[in-house]
Amino acid sequence: MSDGVTIDLDHLRQWVGRSATQEQHLEPFAARALAGLLDRTDAPGEGDALPLLWHWLYFLEAPSRAGTGVDGHPKRGGFLPPVPLPRRMWAAGELTLHRPLRLGRSARKTSTVRSVDLKQGKAGALVFVTVAHELAQDDRACISELQHIVYREAPAAPAPLPPGETAPTAAEWSRELLPDTPLLFRYSALTYNGHRIHYDRDYATQVEFYPGLVVHGPLLATLLLDLAAREKADAAVAHFSFRAQRPAFDTDALRLCGRPDDGGAALWTADPSGAIGMTAQLRWR
Repeated sequence: MSDGVTIDLDHLRQWVGRSATQEQHLEPFAARALAGLLDRTDAPGEGDALPLLWHWLYFLEAPSRAGTGVDGHPKRGGFLPPVPLPRRMWAAGELTLHRPLRLGRSARKTSTVRSVDLKQGKAGALVFVTVAHELAQDDRACISELQHIVYREAPAAPAPLPPGETAPTAAEWSRELLPDTPLLFRYSALTYNGHRIHYDRDYATQVEFYPGLVVHGPLLATLLLDLAAREKADAAVAHFSFRAQRPAFDTDALRLCGRPDDGGAALWTADPSGAIGMTAQLRWR
């Protein structure tokens, strides 16, 4: 129990093993739109390989207004367990690329709830839900993914962010980016992400007490992988993992950083204070 909220872990674990399958024709428009968002001139088209992480533009939930919670997320208790903690964040992910998905063709995604765990953090209870996703095309495996979602309590009042881990200074690649409102809004639209912390400033600052609009975790991961792809345009990614350590906001410039590392690359974001926001690791094929 936490602040009057009872977390029935046995009940939530009844969702473990639950699966859902979706099929979709991969139209090129969404990929072309993301290429524009990333200021890329090499947008993939019909028959081209879809860059890793760009599959997050497809197989999207489309809840009704009645099926949407006050925070903009789909209401709890469908495919995902009905965790009673209000804040939901994509904390980390791991992806293995077996072969690229191809645009202009149908693909299948099978999702399975792998685990539900309860932990105690400094700010209270944390519930971690891990979901496995398998994406296939022509009955051949393309992407294996683990998505780690964390649910936590909402603060009762504004509070400063805890001190962050200092970012490395030995970046060989770097790019500065201001994650402004149009960027966040367009990514929310492309991924059909209704979570209001990414586009509704009043909700983000007055209800969830963030200092500004929150940059999407998947967008940060995509920007980091895009940084590496620009530096190693001819290299193919075999494996990519990322972990969010500290939120980023539209109020501050963001530095995307990376360096080659033992057959792959180490990647991270840094805020103006020099604190790490997200770390990532990739391995080239």
